[in-house]
Amino acid sequence: MGTRILVGTTHGLWQASGEALEPVDGFADRRISALALRDDKAWAVLDGRTLMQRSGGRWEERASLGNGRATCLAVTPTGALVGIVGPHLLRLKGDALEPITSFDTVEGRDAWYTPWGAPSEVRSIAVAIDGAFYVNVHVGGVVRSRDAGRSWTPTVDIEADVHQVLAHPERPDVVLAAAQHGFGLSLDGGNSWRFFTNGMHAHYARAVTVSGATVLISTSTGPHGHRAALYRRPLDGDGTFERCSDGLPWFDGNIDTACLDAQGSFVVFGTSDGRVFHSTDEGLHWSLLAKSLPTITAVVIDTAVDVS
Repeated sequence: MGTRILVGTTHGLWQASGEALEPVDGFADRRISALALRDDKAWAVLDGRTLMQRSGGRWEERASLGNGRATCLAVTPTGALVGIVGPHLLRLKGDALEPITSFDTVEGRDAWYTPWGAPSEVRSIAVAIDGAFYVNVHVGGVVRSRDAGRSWTPTVDIEADVHQVLAHPERPDVVLAAAQHGFGLSLDGGNSWRFFTNGMHAHYARAVTVSGATVLISTSTGPHGHRAALYRRPLDGDGTFERCSDGLPWFDGNIDTACLDAQGSFVVFGTSDGRVFHSTDEGLHWSLLAKSLPTITAVVIDTAVDVS
């Protein structure tokens, strides 16, 4: 395969290089709450409490969240961003995580909620190539900052119930979402959105990624993931989604937020029952990379390694 993958689980961090998948020393029995990559550095949140960084092949603790509980992670040119329950947003400065107070005054924040009555949370964060931040609140839609977090603008109706936001890796105005109402697409930096479900057996979507000219999205019949599947279609146009079936079964559990990633034509995802699948042709054909792992919580392709 010739590609390095980081796989976070409920009990440890794993690294795949070539056809092997091996645990990373020092992470045994630690829950990997989030993973992120930028340049030659990898980042992880352990047990929702500790921010770690890998540089030069060595992992080191960078900051503690104290009483906060991290739910997602992204790395920007101005520092790592950590989303937490509350919902709040933190930025790493030096060796401390500091709150981005402007995020606490977003218009419409008072309407954010969860169906079960708990505090809402930051579920995913995306950073566009033009520097814009897109922060997905569950349940609170997607808010955008074009000035490195100094101000924020809501971009989508919160009832779309977005589970993941993704910025296109090459097109700054293209933003994607996996939502209760299917695949969300904005071609103007979040100013307007369209949602697509054509060809899907069900429209409850949890994860989304872009592989070359193809968008891939995971869907199921609901939050508990009955009859879950992965779908693909060309990103451009209004085409119909087709289920990824060559090498992939139906799944009992959702292919969850942060558990699907792509770089170029290479795609990888992990499942709640501990399987990891990969494709080298934008999701057309699939192979099983690993099984019998703990529940997968995050998967990222290590961009420090050539995947061409």
